[in-house]
Amino acid sequence: MKTKPWRALLATTLSLGLAACSTGGISASKDDVFAPGVDKRKEAIDGVEVGHRLIEAGEHELALRSFSRAALANGGLNAEILSGFGTANLGLGRLGEAERLLRRATERDDAYAEIWNNLGVVLMEKDKTVEAVQIFRKAFALSNGESTQIRDNLRLALAKSENPAYNDPQNSNYKLVRRGSSDYLISATS
Repeated sequence: MKTKPWRALLATTLSLGLAACSTGGISASKDDVFAPGVDKRKEAIDGVEVGHRLIEAGEHELALRSFSRAALANGGLNAEILSGFGTANLGLGRLGEAERLLRRATERDDAYAEIWNNLGVVLMEKDKTVEAVQIFRKAFALSNGESTQIRDNLRLALAKSENPAYNDPQNSNYKLVRRGSSDYLISATS
């Protein structure tokens, strides 16, 4: 019995199409799949580091998710994760939430100078300059006077507390800027 040419073409096309839908593909070995898999030999990037990178990129909502995943992976909240949550909320303009989270972070035994600095940044944004001066002094002391970023923040806070009408046009609009792994600096926006 003779087959018609269009039936042979249809059968060939269908068989190639079905082969392409299989897990092995047309010419791939049985070990390969179409999409590359996860390389389980390498260690994943830490969620806290990803969160800090997202904050630096201005992706604060995504940073919150990353810090949440980091908290789950680490078995709970530590000072750095709480600080990350606070910083992301500050970037979103949620000053009350940012202050609450950063205060919780400073209560932890593993709190460090940069966390105190970040709390000072939030207090400056909330026009709580007198308290911010005290927080920046503590942060500067914890850094053994070695952090130029904290020193600059302390200078600005002191200038504003000594002269409440202080309005340097170069420093009138502030934003949070990442420095190093997890400390932040108030700097003028352009």
